[in-house]
Amino acid sequence: MLVHTGADRRLAAEHWLLSTLADPRKGRAEWQNHGVAVLPLGTLFSAIRLPGELVLSVTGARSLPSAQIDAVLNDALGGAPVICDPRHKRYYVLVPASVPTSYRQAVEEWRVADVDALGRGCSLGVPDLERTQPRAFESYWSVPMESAAMLGAALTVARFIAAGRHLMAPEQL
Repeated sequence: MLVHTGADRRLAAEHWLLSTLADPRKGRAEWQNHGVAVLPLGTLFSAIRLPGELVLSVTGARSLPSAQIDAVLNDALGGAPVICDPRHKRYYVLVPASVPTSYRQAVEEWRVADVDALGRGCSLGVPDLERTQPRAFESYWSVPMESAAMLGAALTVARFIAAGRHLMAPEQL
């Protein structure tokens, strides 16, 4: 049995994420200089953008970001990698690249709750994989990416969104 250390898995995930760029060195430099690299979506992965209000309705937390939210997201989304953007009060669940097109009808329905599926033609500020704790208004991994290509299951994310929509007050939708 071959066992990979957390550091090995993190390095593999970094390489995998940066492989979305024509020049991965550019992304590594952005991580070193700014803590966030802007990566194109729709090739290796896409993202589902969740508004903070929806996430708060499911998790029962009172404010963003929060360790309580991070723990609930980890459990509810089956360990799917999630990025928190506390400045804009949003969460981004990384999912397979095909989700924006294969879930097109659901994506249209989600927009009423300010949920969006971001794929081809979009980019996402992805924090360095070491950023796993909230700091001021800087993006961080609410649920860290554990290994390369380990993404969220679209159906699990869809169920989370449905629960959030059900729990939100009608005036929030």
